[in-house]
Amino acid sequence: MTLTLRKAALNVRAISRIQLVCKSGKKLRRKNEMGTSFQYSKTLAMEGSIFLILGLVPYVGWALGIIGVVLLLRGMKEFANYYQDNSIYQNSLTGVKFYIIALVALAVAGAGFVVAFLPTAGFTISVHSINIVGLIVGIISLFVAFAFYVVAAIHLRQTFNTLAQKSGEHSFATAATLLLIGSILTIIVVGVFLIFVAWIFAVIGFFTMQPPQRQPYGYTPAPAQPMTQPQQAERYCPNCGSPVTPDATYCSHCGKQLAS
Repeated sequence: MTLTLRKAALNVRAISRIQLVCKSGKKLRRKNEMGTSFQYSKTLAMEGSIFLILGLVPYVGWALGIIGVVLLLRGMKEFANYYQDNSIYQNSLTGVKFYIIALVALAVAGAGFVVAFLPTAGFTISVHSINIVGLIVGIISLFVAFAFYVVAAIHLRQTFNTLAQKSGEHSFATAATLLLIGSILTIIVVGVFLIFVAWIFAVIGFFTMQPPQRQPYGYTPAPAQPMTQPQQAERYCPNCGSPVTPDATYCSHCGKQLAS
């Protein structure tokens, strides 16, 4: 009976250790997957930021800019999953949508100005030849483009500030500030320059950011229990009742022979 109980206890301990090792292995695999996801996220976001900077290149800049937007959004999606904060991706996506609206409004404004100042006859432009409707459409569209451009920068600023808080990389906070100020100052040349510098800081932030330090997973054995000496059963002389040692054959008090 005692042997059966001991075997059952050993089996239970073995099963518990196997389960603990399996859990530790799953946690370790999850940690490796998270590390891979972080590297993948920062690579996508960094490449997207570089392509956005190259969007200023003449003739092919629009294509590079589109590639940069796709890569950046993909990277932000991965960051949102890694940090368990969906606002990173949502703010980025909303910012890109507003940027698209701003570009469309800017195109409409350009078309309005072309119509307004396009001479109706000959190649001379005079006050009488200006199309008032086109001019009004151009001015209103220009203001709409500027408003949506600033709102888009505000959402991207929130994204970079969140990344700065999550990663501890201060370059993102600098990029967020410069991006907002530059969008407000786009009416002058210095605004475009500030936006260019903001994306450079973003690239630096993605390049230098490190994953947060986590407690390493692994099996930690339980502390060993101190060994205790088994207590020996007390023995008494059946004749006089005096205590005797367990291995005694005679009572030390009355001399009675003890049963073995």
